[in-house]
Amino acid sequence: MLQCIFLLSDSGEVMVEKQMAGHRVDRAICGWFWDYVVAHAAGDPSKVLQVVVSPTHYLFHIYRNGVTFLACTQVEMPPLMAIEFLSRVADVLTDYLGDLNEDIIKDNFVIVYQVLDEMMDNGFPLTTEPNILKEMIAPPNIVNKMLNVVTGQSSTLGSKLPDAAASFVPWRSTVVKDASNEVYVNIVEELDACVNREGVLVKCEAYGEVQVNCSLPGVPELTMSFANPTIINDVSFHPCVRFKPWESNQVLSFVPPDGQFKLMSYRVKKLKKTPIYVKPQLTSDSGNCRVNVMVGIRNDPGKPIDSITVQFPLPPLIVSADLTANYGTVDILADKTCLWTIGQIPKDRAPVLSGSLRLEEGLAQLHTLPTFQVKFKIMGVALSGLQIDKLDVKNTPRAPYKGFRAQTQAGKYEVRS
Repeated sequence: MLQCIFLLSDSGEVMVEKQMAGHRVDRAICGWFWDYVVAHAAGDPSKVLQVVVSPTHYLFHIYRNGVTFLACTQVEMPPLMAIEFLSRVADVLTDYLGDLNEDIIKDNFVIVYQVLDEMMDNGFPLTTEPNILKEMIAPPNIVNKMLNVVTGQSSTLGSKLPDAAASFVPWRSTVVKDASNEVYVNIVEELDACVNREGVLVKCEAYGEVQVNCSLPGVPELTMSFANPTIINDVSFHPCVRFKPWESNQVLSFVPPDGQFKLMSYRVKKLKKTPIYVKPQLTSDSGNCRVNVMVGIRNDPGKPIDSITVQFPLPPLIVSADLTANYGTVDILADKTCLWTIGQIPKDRAPVLSGSLRLEEGLAQLHTLPTFQVKFKIMGVALSGLQIDKLDVKNTPRAPYKGFRAQTQAGKYEVRS
């Protein structure tokens, strides 16, 4: 049972405080937590473990776009339930407000408190499905904001119980209006990889999500299967998925929510190939460090590789940097990192970044070499190899349109130098 939820800004300021149970949690716990973040992660909540034990409370937190969602309790409870609930709160608020940051939350205090009221009852999760919440609390728009200013009253609360609250599938309304009889399935993957200084691939795995955008009338029954389901691990499903068909035949059987939702997430481990290579060379002598970085295609995925960037922190004790590239743009950012923006790799040459770093006087060579962070995006392919075999739709008045696509982007893709 969660006793309180706080929303903290990037500076540790309490923006939202929602007491969930009869026992009131003092705000001083937020000060203790932020002191812990400063001491253990230099003020970066994303680098702190998601479960922290204080002298008086168990603390659970997630970090999204500069906002820290902090939950407190003094009783034993499953940590994953608290973390999953905070993630759902962040997802719902993002869906409601279009984005999530400090300014948006401060501009929509009423909506945030109303949503938190409905999502949890006496410290336990209650209504977490966006389609039900939107029938109870209208998302903010210009008309509602003008009415609030003119009348001084909130016009966001619905006057009747949502239809889905009485449905046997609470994530879906019994009456879906303006359904265009379409369903789209999108496989989105992030590739995490680590390449050592000898150029050997140490680790490579893909984290993926199957995202669905459903606009079907009535209460449809969907069945989806993969061509190669045995490659995926660590699966996590939306509550609409029936577990027994997956357990016995690796088939997804479900009644979908209306609109966009994440059907499942998964992980594919021990991948052997990466789409691009990055070969950094740093040699230092007599107070100068020569830098040479080459980028190219290692395994052609069959689709264009877009939005390629290479970023690395300048080593400490650097006086000046003179870096140029034969393709793309090179920028030295305020936090002393070098950002090389390539975009797409040209066919006629391999992009190369080169130049020199001037070391502080008295320092002959570098003792700390940087780690290179690589980003890219590939539309139209899932690098894990996961493929959808078929999607069957039943209980609809006519055959719907079905669309499929995939994309892969770099997650934590590191190259050591």
